Amino acid sequence: MATQTTNRQQASAAERFAGLDPDQLIRAFRIMHTARRLDDREITLKRQNRIYFQISGAGHEAIQVAAGMVLRSGHDWIYPYYRDRALCLTLGVTPYEMLQQAAGAAEDPASGGRQMPSHWGHRRLNIVSSSSPTGTQFAQAAGCAEASRYRDPAGDEITLVASGEGATSEGEFWEALNISCLKRLPLIFLIEDNGYAISVPVEVQTAGGSISKLVSGFPMLDVQEVDGTDFPASYRAMQRAAAYCREGRGPALVHAHCIRPYSHSLSDDESVYKTPAERAAEAGRDPDIVFPKFLIDEGVMDRHMLQNIAHEVDEEVNQATQQAFRDEPPAPGAALRHLYSETIDPASDEFASAPHFHGAPMTMVDLINATLREEMRRNPDILVFGEDVADCTREQNLAEVKGKGGVFKVTHGLQGEFGGRRAFNAPLAEAAIVGRAIGMATRGLKPVAEIQFFDYIWPAMMQIRDELATLRWRSNGNFSCPAILRVPIGGYLNGGAIYHSQCGEVAFTHIPGLRVAMPSNAADACGLLRTALRADDPVLFLEHKRLYRETYNRSPDPGQDYTIPFGRAKVVKPGQGLTVITYGALVQKSLLAATQVERRNPLASIEIIDLRTLAPYDWQAIGTSVEKTGRVMIAHEDCVSWGYGAEIAARIADELFDRLDAPVRRVGALDTWVGYHPRLEAAILPQTEHLAAEMERLLAY
Repeated sequence: MATQTTNRQQASAAERFAGLDPDQLIRAFRIMHTARRLDDREITLKRQNRIYFQISGAGHEAIQVAAGMVLRSGHDWIYPYYRDRALCLTLGVTPYEMLQQAAGAAEDPASGGRQMPSHWGHRRLNIVSSSSPTGTQFAQAAGCAEASRYRDPAGDEITLVASGEGATSEGEFWEALNISCLKRLPLIFLIEDNGYAISVPVEVQTAGGSISKLVSGFPMLDVQEVDGTDFPASYRAMQRAAAYCREGRGPALVHAHCIRPYSHSLSDDESVYKTPAERAAEAGRDPDIVFPKFLIDEGVMDRHMLQNIAHEVDEEVNQATQQAFRDEPPAPGAALRHLYSETIDPASDEFASAPHFHGAPMTMVDLINATLREEMRRNPDILVFGEDVADCTREQNLAEVKGKGGVFKVTHGLQGEFGGRRAFNAPLAEAAIVGRAIGMATRGLKPVAEIQFFDYIWPAMMQIRDELATLRWRSNGNFSCPAILRVPIGGYLNGGAIYHSQCGEVAFTHIPGLRVAMPSNAADACGLLRTALRADDPVLFLEHKRLYRETYNRSPDPGQDYTIPFGRAKVVKPGQGLTVITYGALVQKSLLAATQVERRNPLASIEIIDLRTLAPYDWQAIGTSVEKTGRVMIAHEDCVSWGYGAEIAARIADELFDRLDAPVRRVGALDTWVGYHPRLEAAILPQTEHLAAEMERLLAY
C-alpha cells in the first residue's frame, strides 16, 4: 500500500511539474526572473536617458520559457516578436547581449546598434532578425518551415513564430495559417495574448474575442488554449505542439493567455485605458510572483534559495550593464555596410561575359524560360512559385493537358521537368508569396517568386520594403534573403487598363538594399536574370509584358554562362548631338523616334542609352554621353511627375550642369491611370511621335 501511495504521489508530482525535475524548474524560474530584472533595468536606463527606447516582455515569461525549453536551440528556427525576451534568454541569448542591444553597441549580435531594443536576432541560435511591422514574420516563418521540409523531408526540425494577439488581425497571419495547413508545415504559431494591442482590447481585435476558437476549423492544425502565466501548463502545451510538428502531422497553434503588467512601452501609459481593478487582477497572475511561490509551496526550493537566485540575477544584470556600456557604439562610417552582399557583387566584372550565340532567335519569354531551366539544372536550390506558374497542380493530369506555366507561359514546362517540389502554384496571396520567399532565402534556398501583374504587387509592399530589403542591413550582416521577384509590368497592351498596364518602378528603386532590373530585349533578359540568380542580393526583376513576344527584340541563346553586370548600361545607338536615357519598352520607341528625326534632319545625331538595370544605374555611362552631347532627354513609361527620370535629371543638373547646352527634358506618361480603350491608352502613354517631338525641340534649343 505504501508503495502504491508513493507511486501516486510521484505521478501527481510529475503531472504538477509537467515531467520536469527540480533543477529544470529552478532554471525556468531563474530565466523568468532574469527577464523581469532586465526589463526593470532597461526601464531605469531609459528614464536616465542612457538608452533611447524600451519595450517590456513582463507577464509573458512563463509561456516563453516553456517554449524555449521545448525547442532545440541552434536546430529549430525562431521568428520572435518584440516581447520575447524570456524566450531568447532560454535559447541562449545572454543578459549582456540584450543590454548591448539596449545600449546600441556595435557588437550587439542582434543588429549592431541598428535596431531598437527587443528586436531580437541571433545567427548562431537560429533566431531570425525581427522587425517592427507586426505580423510580417508569419509568412516568413512559413517559408522557413517549407525550407526545412525541402532540405530534409524526413527531418524533425521545426519553426516557431510568435506574436501578440493583435497581430493576428494582419492578413499575413491568415495567409501563413492557410499555407501551413495546406502543406502540413512543421510550424508552431505561438500567440501570446495579453488582451491588448497597445490600448485596443482583444474583443475589438478578434471576432468573438478568442483567436483559438476562430481558427479551430483549420484542418491539420493542432490548437491549444492555455494559461500562459502557468509554467507547468505552458510547458505541457508547448511539448505537445512540438511533438505534433516534429511528427510531421501539421502545424500547431498555442493560444497562451498572458498578462501585461507594464505599459505597452515607455511611450505608453496603460493607466489611462485600464481600470485599477483590471490591473490588480493582472498583478495577481504575475508569473514572476506566482511561479516562485508555487515552487516554494511544492518544496522545490525554499525562501533562502529564492533570495540567493534573486541576488545572483541582480549581480549578473549589474555586471552585464556595466560591460555593455563600456562597448563602442557603431562607427558613423559603417552606415552603408551590409546594405548589399559583400561576397558577390552583381555589378562587378565577374559577371561581364561574352555571349556564345547558338540556335534560332528566341523571344524574351522563351529565353527567360530557357534561363530558368538552365539555372534550375545547375542549382538544385532554385524553386519557382507563384500564382498559376505551375503547369498543372494535379500532377496526375499532366499527361493529359498541355499545362499552363504562368499567364504569359514564362514558366511553362518547369514543373514537367523539375517536379512539383521545385515549380509549384501558390494561393492568391501576394504578401504570403513574398514572405515565403524571404523565409526560404533566409535558409539558403534561391526562391524565384512571381507576382502575376505588377499592378497587384502592393499587398506585398510591406514584405518587400520593410523585410526583404532590410534583413541583411538590420541584422548587421547576420541574415540575408537573396530572393528573386519576377514581375510582369507595363502597358501598350490594348485593353490592359488600370490594373494590368501600370508602371511604378520608381517606388522600388527608392528602396535601399533592393536591386531592380528591367531588360528591353531577350538577350538582356537572359543575361540579367542569370546574374540575379547567381548573385546574393534580393532582386526585383521587371519583365515588360509588351516585350515578351516582340519579333524585333529576339535573340539566339547567348549560352548557359552568359551574364550581364548590374549597373552597366548599353549604348544601343551612338550619336553626337543628343543623349536619350531610357529603358524597357521605350528603348525601341526611342530608336524609332530617332530614326524619324534623323531622316528629317540629316545633321541630327542622337545617342540612345538603355539603362537595363535601374538600381544600380550606370552613372558613368550617362556622364560620358552627356559630356559628349551636351543635351539630354530622359524617357520612361511611368508618370512623368515624381518619376524615375527626375532623379537622373536632378543629378545631371547638379554634377554636369556646366556640360549642358540645353535644359534636361523628360518624357513620360500623363499623370493619370492607364485607360482601357486603345485611343485613351495611346494618349496617356508616351508614343514615338511624343519622343520625336521632344528630341527635335532639344536639338533646336
